[in-house]
Amino acid sequence: MAPLALSFKGPFWTFAPDMPISEAVRINILRTIAMFVTALLLLAFTPARAAPNHVQATLLAEGPVEPGGTVTLALLMQPEKGWHGYWSNPGDAGYGLTLDWTLPQGASTGAMQFPVPQTLVIQGLMNHVYEHDYAVLVPFTVPVGAVQGTTLPISVKAQWLACTDAICVPERAELQGTVTIGTGAKDARFEDWRAALPAPLNRAGTFALDPKALRIALPFPASAPLDAPHLFLSTEGLANYGALQRFFRDGDTLIVEVPLAASTTPAQKVEGLLAMGKDAGGIAFTAAPGTVPSGGEEVGGTAAFSASTLGLALLGAFFGGLILNIMPCVFPILSLKALALARGNSHNARSEGLAYTAGVVLACLLLGGVMLALRAGGEQVGWAFQLQEPGVVAVLLLLAVAITANLLGLYELPGLSVERGAGSSGAFGTGLLAAFVATPCTGPFMAAAMGAALVLPVWAALGVFAALGLGLALPFLLLGFVPALRRLLPKPGGWMERFRRWMALPMGLTALALGWLAWRVGGGTFLAFLVATAIVLIGALAAIGVTQRKGQPVTLLMGVAALIMAGGVFGLPPAQPTAAAHSGLLASKPFSEAALAQARKDGKPVFAYFTADWCLSCKVNEGTSIERESTKAAFEKAGVVVLVGDWTRRDPAITKFLTTQGAAGVPLYLWYPAGGSEPRQLPQVLTPDLLAELPKP
Repeated sequence: MAPLALSFKGPFWTFAPDMPISEAVRINILRTIAMFVTALLLLAFTPARAAPNHVQATLLAEGPVEPGGTVTLALLMQPEKGWHGYWSNPGDAGYGLTLDWTLPQGASTGAMQFPVPQTLVIQGLMNHVYEHDYAVLVPFTVPVGAVQGTTLPISVKAQWLACTDAICVPERAELQGTVTIGTGAKDARFEDWRAALPAPLNRAGTFALDPKALRIALPFPASAPLDAPHLFLSTEGLANYGALQRFFRDGDTLIVEVPLAASTTPAQKVEGLLAMGKDAGGIAFTAAPGTVPSGGEEVGGTAAFSASTLGLALLGAFFGGLILNIMPCVFPILSLKALALARGNSHNARSEGLAYTAGVVLACLLLGGVMLALRAGGEQVGWAFQLQEPGVVAVLLLLAVAITANLLGLYELPGLSVERGAGSSGAFGTGLLAAFVATPCTGPFMAAAMGAALVLPVWAALGVFAALGLGLALPFLLLGFVPALRRLLPKPGGWMERFRRWMALPMGLTALALGWLAWRVGGGTFLAFLVATAIVLIGALAAIGVTQRKGQPVTLLMGVAALIMAGGVFGLPPAQPTAAAHSGLLASKPFSEAALAQARKDGKPVFAYFTADWCLSCKVNEGTSIERESTKAAFEKAGVVVLVGDWTRRDPAITKFLTTQGAAGVPLYLWYPAGGSEPRQLPQVLTPDLLAELPKP
């Protein structure tokens, strides 16, 4: 169609610059929490398929054409209910349509022309899709020497990705068609399909890259209606597709601001289309570098966010934090704080409960904020990222040693004392400590919540981390504010000191586990230096205990102990990570997307699981459900390929894959049935016989 200044036709209406202004502006925000499996690499390894495609493709010609003329071809794409196809730029995930033509000699095809797409947000990923029938139009030019009355055979090998909200399947078809040389009737459907295309602007816009946003100025009449607009960019790698888009009117200019992607490359031009919202069609544009005006009247926008998503994330984080209280590194701390109240130190119970909660919530906010800042800077990190850093593991190990020594009675740490507390300041510090040592693993409820936090706006993500802290702090907070709960605690007595000694056992086991983790992330020399530091630290803490029992001040000795810990951390030798060894019963292989694609191409069932040495729930599942003879026998009988993603140390490829699955941490368990069937995300708490049942039909 000929370029229009800004007059174009939609499928149900005609639009021109002199149409009346519609002041109704609505923002339609779509978001669903679901599991999303990306299949980019699978396209390269697609096996032959007997099952019908979920998106049916048909090749059509508009009608006859004169020799040397051009006719429009259409690839009519018809998704099944619940399935969708993709625009030329699929967005954060997905894959567009590719065509490989076989044409008569002298014939040629032009570029594909796509209709205006829809937005679909799945697990925080913005997708540019079609959830209804749509036609991709292609100009076809016949040879000048074509003979009147003949037909030219054409064929095309088409490949595309068909997806639901939970699974993607690469599909393909070899389509046949003919074009008649001559004159005759045209297919009336092509007019409707052309009307669904974006109308081209006859003037280029301008764009500028700010430090945080791509800003585009487009010629757009002040009288033109604009309801719930969205900007789709054909130019890839510039924008954060799922972020909030802002639109401003400045006379006959529309200004669009889109946050930049984590990493961008300079662009000489920006292309895309502006969707006007609902059934209002769109405008195709090209923008060159230039001046973009500031200011204007804001008119609306779209964002990858919804209140329901935030609500579910908040609930998941809250209950996940509550469950963290039974972790072996947290339970001793919580128990001793509770017993301090039972001992009779309840006159300040409310203030201590609030102080403890403040410490926990602040620690979670700090950890979450650092993670978000690193991701904004382009780092591939997830929840518990701190345990992938050798220095942080060293700090945690020395802290665990110090807490274990305290529980054994070697010295007194007021904040963890059964006999006496240290007031609100001690409760606040204990809350910081509890949160810091409690966050290595994701558990039930937490995985989806932390995954959502990675793609929510910053303020909403911080709310999720605060909810995690509130859940972690809730038991002690309730003890502080509900006297009836304190009365349910056992009466004080000599058993309390014995209980305290017993609490050294899980904390000591935590220290041993951290020592093993230090060996994994730092190597043997790294661990030896830490052990030596821990021995010196224990000596200093013993001296503190002796001084405390004499009733003398210990401020200086506490400073010495703190210096020992600091020197042990800052003086660490360079980390030399120990190679991971997965030599369990299942004969697993290291995970990679290429290995997964190859196994799927071979038609084999795949069990992929993601773990880390610092993840307690991962290790429990491995001991009770994965490394079992019954699982081994069932997997060997079915020829299951087992792939292990070890996330103990930072691995950007695994982090990226976890993110595409909507997970911010481990454990994550995925089951891919044989023959290319839809995969399943398994529960984070595995029952002993769950895996052995998977290969059975």
